[in-house]
Amino acid sequence: MKTPEQRINNIIGQLEGVKKMMANKKDCLLVLIQMKALKSAISSLSIQILSNELDSCLDKKIAPIKKIKIETILKELVKQ
Repeated sequence: MKTPEQRINNIIGQLEGVKKMMANKKDCLLVLIQMKALKSAISSLSIQILSNELDSCLDKKIAPIKKIKIETILKELVKQ
């Protein structure tokens, strides 16, 4: 799994790519596709950060099933 720092660096690269595409007046559909990828990358980063924080705050003996439910809830929260 990528570290949060690696994800942030990827997001920065994607943003630079979008900036370049807009400067070069690329097709708006291609820009929108990249923006969708950015949104997904930011959501994944948010989930990872929240998950890591929950892990450090909650008892380390949490049942794996409960952890899956927590991750599902976090994914839903990030969608909002």
